[in-house]
Amino acid sequence: MGLIRTILLFFIMAWLTSCQKDVYMFTSFHEPANEGLRYLYSKDGYNWNAIDGIYLKPELGSQKIMRDPSMVRDKQGVYHLVWTIAWKGDRGIGYASSKDLMHWENKQIIPVMEHEPTTVNVWAPELFYEEDEDRFIIIWASTIPGRFPRGIEPEDNNQRMYYTSTKDFKTFTETKLFADPGFSIIDAVIVKKDKEDYVLVLKDNTRPNRNLKVAFADNPLGPFTNVSDPFSDYLTEGPTVVKIKDEWLIYFDSYGSKRYEAVATKDFKTFEKANARISVPEGHKHGTIFKASKRDLKRLLNR
Repeated sequence: MGLIRTILLFFIMAWLTSCQKDVYMFTSFHEPANEGLRYLYSKDGYNWNAIDGIYLKPELGSQKIMRDPSMVRDKQGVYHLVWTIAWKGDRGIGYASSKDLMHWENKQIIPVMEHEPTTVNVWAPELFYEEDEDRFIIIWASTIPGRFPRGIEPEDNNQRMYYTSTKDFKTFTETKLFADPGFSIIDAVIVKKDKEDYVLVLKDNTRPNRNLKVAFADNPLGPFTNVSDPFSDYLTEGPTVVKIKDEWLIYFDSYGSKRYEAVATKDFKTFEKANARISVPEGHKHGTIFKASKRDLKRLLNR
């Protein structure tokens, strides 16, 4: 096993010194979400390998968990991370920044729903980076009992998406409603498909559905309309999206079948199952795919 590991490490290092500047990485956590931030990495965006270790422990919030870690890298090369800090009760999200994916600064709770004292939860924050504006949009799901028509959902699980934005993670715009498609919604991800062409990949969280759909807008703050039929099966969640050559891959957690799955699309209108083309390590729970420098990955692997 030692020889095999040495040979594998040699080939990885050879790849890391090739002409490719960036690599695909995937934030991750393991249940029961009390250990902290993990990573996967990939050469091609289809086949993923786990990196040993925990890179940020969950020390914020009343329950001290880390679920749904979402990360982006800004144009200065700084990595920004947000995550869920509690199942219920807390009215904020976790935040930290890093220059190398190992050492973390500015750890804080962003109190995004502090102004709504009846808020039940703040779940699955997702970062979207507008590079031209050097602005970060944070979206998340929350339940405020009695705020929206209940439908078939209990009052403590009637979720809607909210947002705030920031340029420096010190000052934030006022929290506002981001998406109300007329049903309980969580796990939404903003995708820039083209100029003035945005897609929202979302989970319909209503009891009969609990599957993934898409909606469309001409700017990242919506309004997102024309919600599609589901493209995933029952009991699926946690989507993340990456473009590889001429197709988009949507990865998601199929918690009903206890496996990771993906679909491929070129237009977000027709979707093709891509499970046979991907490999994801066992135990990986949903985060987001982002680009990292080869130098930063090499340091993680040599750690």
